[in-house]
Amino acid sequence: MAETVVNPNLEGQEPTRRDFIHIAAGAAAVGGAAMFAWPLIDQMNPAADTLALASIEFDLTKVTEGQQVTIKWRGKPVFVRYRTPAEIEAARKTPLSDLKDPQKDEDRVKPGHEQFLILVGTCTHLGCVPTFGAGEYGGWFCPCHGSVYDTSGRIRKGPAPKNLAVPDYAYLTDTRVKIG
Repeated sequence: MAETVVNPNLEGQEPTRRDFIHIAAGAAAVGGAAMFAWPLIDQMNPAADTLALASIEFDLTKVTEGQQVTIKWRGKPVFVRYRTPAEIEAARKTPLSDLKDPQKDEDRVKPGHEQFLILVGTCTHLGCVPTFGAGEYGGWFCPCHGSVYDTSGRIRKGPAPKNLAVPDYAYLTDTRVKIG
């Protein structure tokens, strides 16, 4: 069996200056590493201005029939359109076979609120903002590259590959909607 040898010269000694310097240097290194790492970790948090717009509420009484209001949500325009009965009928009568990105009008609105169409107002081609009423299908037209959308925001002609996006939204009351 091996015996443990204890150095009798080190027993009961007070810490030396060298011990203090080693401890202080280690503490400074840990503090420096924390100061270096904190900005890298902190920048991963979402910016305060985007948190404020994670969801937005909108009063639908501000929009009259046949009118569109553009609001800003998450830095993007959102179209809130109060569609006329003729626009709703035109959107419903369109055969899905005529659409580039087939989607029923009923799937783009909430039941009982078919007159209100809420869309992210950026063209799905390159992100331009389409204008309402200039397209040949009664909907939106992107003047930058010629994409044409119908009264339900579905792509009908042009280079855009998809329909205008419908954001997540819910009705809080009959006249108030929460987007996001």
